[in-house]
Amino acid sequence: MRILAVPLLAAALGVSLGAGCGPDAPGPSAPGGAVDLKQVMAQRGLTDADVIAAAKTYTPTGKHDEYVILASGGHGGNLVAIGVPSMRILKYVAVFGPEPWQGYGYGGLGDKLLYEDSKQGGKQITWGDVHHPNLSETNGEYDGEFIFVNDKANARIAVVDLKDFTTKQIIANRLVMSDHGGAFVTPNTEYVVETSQYPAPLGGAYAPLSEYKDKYRGAATFWKFDRSRGRIDEAASFAIELPPYSQDLADAGKFDSDGWVFIGSWNTEMSAGTEGKDKPPMESGASQNDMDYLHIIDWKKAEQLVQAGKTTDINGMRVLPLATAAAEGVLTFVGEPKSPHGCDVTPDGKAIVVGGKLDTHATVFEFAKVKELIAKKDFEGRDAYGVPILNFQKALRGQQEIGLGPLHTVFDEKGNAYTSVFLDSTVVKWNYNQIGQPTEALPVHYNIGHITAAEGDSASPDGRYVVAMNKMAQDRHLGVGPLLPQNFQLIDITGPKMELIYDLPIPLGEPHYAQMIKADKLKTIQVYTPAGTDPYTDEVSPHAVAAGGERIERNGNKVDVYMSVIRSHFTPDTIEVNQGDLVTFHLTNLEQAFDQTHGFAVDMYNLNVSLEPGKYERVSFVADRPGVFPLYCTEFCSALHLEMAGYLLVKPRA
Repeated sequence: MRILAVPLLAAALGVSLGAGCGPDAPGPSAPGGAVDLKQVMAQRGLTDADVIAAAKTYTPTGKHDEYVILASGGHGGNLVAIGVPSMRILKYVAVFGPEPWQGYGYGGLGDKLLYEDSKQGGKQITWGDVHHPNLSETNGEYDGEFIFVNDKANARIAVVDLKDFTTKQIIANRLVMSDHGGAFVTPNTEYVVETSQYPAPLGGAYAPLSEYKDKYRGAATFWKFDRSRGRIDEAASFAIELPPYSQDLADAGKFDSDGWVFIGSWNTEMSAGTEGKDKPPMESGASQNDMDYLHIIDWKKAEQLVQAGKTTDINGMRVLPLATAAAEGVLTFVGEPKSPHGCDVTPDGKAIVVGGKLDTHATVFEFAKVKELIAKKDFEGRDAYGVPILNFQKALRGQQEIGLGPLHTVFDEKGNAYTSVFLDSTVVKWNYNQIGQPTEALPVHYNIGHITAAEGDSASPDGRYVVAMNKMAQDRHLGVGPLLPQNFQLIDITGPKMELIYDLPIPLGEPHYAQMIKADKLKTIQVYTPAGTDPYTDEVSPHAVAAGGERIERNGNKVDVYMSVIRSHFTPDTIEVNQGDLVTFHLTNLEQAFDQTHGFAVDMYNLNVSLEPGKYERVSFVADRPGVFPLYCTEFCSALHLEMAGYLLVKPRA
């Protein structure tokens, strides 16, 4: 391999070979002959394959990545933006938890989202467990405008605007106690769909576990998205009551299956744990049946019934009752293999792929068969709640044997599917149009969970790259104590065989799901313009100031400071107040130059905001501690950055 590979390496790395190219010839060198590639390879113990992989991922300074991964940040409550193929982490996007670099949760405008809008049951929550972010779509294609984020731990949905990678809205679901199958979207982002995970009485009511079958329920919430406003319209949203099975991952149909939503579930046994009695634990009690139920929802019919007023009100939410959904053909079941997890619609919208994590198959349902069976009311029975059940074999396209523990599936443009197989620790490539043909399995490290591909769950996948999102790292990276990072592994799928080419440790939270979008679809802004724009309204704030308009206004014990911020000065830079005053800083970054961000912090008061160019921010607090408190710019901005400072003087009470 070496004789053939060295010229390839040289070409890939942009170095010359010199005279000859055989095993005894001089190694390739950089211009000027300063570096010998073969010597470097020998010193570091690298093979030709190692260096080819490095060349495929190396992105020189100043060059940009072709794709961006937007991954869940797990317990971090955030999103992680990663460039591909470089696999460089570009940004953590604050969503459900405070983030000091972005000034999110430390006295600024974002506090309303984080501490008020997202309360559950009146309780302030400052962390989230992000699982399944989904990009907005137009005609089943990622459009790069928004991404929607769910919080499994606290049943919340957030809207992140991708023009500035800023969280603009957080909605607390008033019906359910947890979610998992969100926040996936319908093909034109008409709705953002959030599905509950662990059943509980809807609306937060109490019921003992002895009343589980009667009082506990799941729900699928259809949040209406107003694209013109870039916000969810709660008043136009609705939910569908579901049986107390644990609803899991979900996907929306497209093309032939447009108008339908598919949700996996587990625990048809309705196990609720030991309950202090002689019952099996949930993990075994919920794994006894050979089949669980794929939920098939006709959301356009549900929408019609909601508009016709056939809903009940639960905690201020319009809910289509379970009995109505079953009787009107909104909700239908078909059996799916034991303990299913992934539920993925093929790019052409003609099939649904399910992975049962206690099974060995990828199960493929043919949507045309499903639709015909429903239209003919060809059911093999109903569940305990009256939901009709389709015959498994009649709805099936086929089953592909792929190994133990299949979870999630993504696609390329050639009809290939790539499934993560947890227990085998492999990525398995197979063709969903040629079920039963040989597969290819690539070992990964270790215990892969989710998987993502370039545009891989859109209407037109790109191929090129797959990323294995592995749950365990073990010996892959340097030791950092017993809590190890997750391990993302980049896989090149352009050749006849899959090739593992890069490892990326993720050191914050446990990422779950991710989507990979073409970088050129993201139309990010460089500055907020005009200066004084409030990022949460996308309009110029009435409290923004221009140069010369800076001032301090006092009204009793209220003090409003209208401050401009520009290299390298705060105007005004000295503010004197009385202990107990309510102080509000109205901050306007007057910069309109790219990457000229400032920060604003007041020592000892737990106040910190980020001021990107042109941005308006507001910081409001009670000056309850007397003394002299420096205020300063927290973002290095110029040669006089350290001098960009001032004082807040708080006079003690007489």
